[in-house]
Amino acid sequence: MEIAKRADAELGAGTAAEPGPRSPGCSLRHFACEQNLLSRPDGSASFLQGDTSVLAGVYGPAEVKVSKEIFNKATLEVILRPKIGLPGVAEKSRERLIRNTCEAVVLGALHPRTSITVVLQVVSDAGSLLACCLNAACMALVDAGVPMRALFCGVSCALDSDGNLVLGPTTKQEKEARAILTFALDSVEQKLLMSNTKGLYSDAELQQCLAAAQDLSPGFGQLG
Repeated sequence: MEIAKRADAELGAGTAAEPGPRSPGCSLRHFACEQNLLSRPDGSASFLQGDTSVLAGVYGPAEVKVSKEIFNKATLEVILRPKIGLPGVAEKSRERLIRNTCEAVVLGALHPRTSITVVLQVVSDAGSLLACCLNAACMALVDAGVPMRALFCGVSCALDSDGNLVLGPTTKQEKEARAILTFALDSVEQKLLMSNTKGLYSDAELQQCLAAAQDLSPGFGQLG
């Protein structure tokens, strides 16, 4: 498929080195987005965050199989392909989270009895993968002209053993973290659309991470 071919090509491109540990409150690793990369999908985007890169393609609104047809809205599907091998339990879990986020903002009622499919190809994973997938999906939906009530963005946070907050953690920082929290946010009102957490944290730490993510979300909205 074209997305996989494009992903192979991007693997040869140079990426910036991972940064070292960060103090609380600092910004994310550098991020960049490029749209309209692929010819076959109705919309496509490449999203890079540090050394993590995801390529997304959106197909639709298009004809849907009768068995999957929903009479009052579009059927939204998400397919996540790992860098190597076949999708596993982790990919299926991320697919569900991304689909739920997309369904919260896509105006599917404008295209009933159709399908919208988001295909995500992991090019490289150097941490904060779920957040990068969310951002790639949003930018591809925008490129495809899919009607949405708002843009959304994904932000990952990690808490170390001392309670320090790291935004957009690298793989190394994730492994050393006491907790990892990923949020999907409405980029207009910073409303929480989805959260996925792992590890131990207090209510105060949860609110601290969410507030840091909300501070960053307007910047992602400017990409669209």
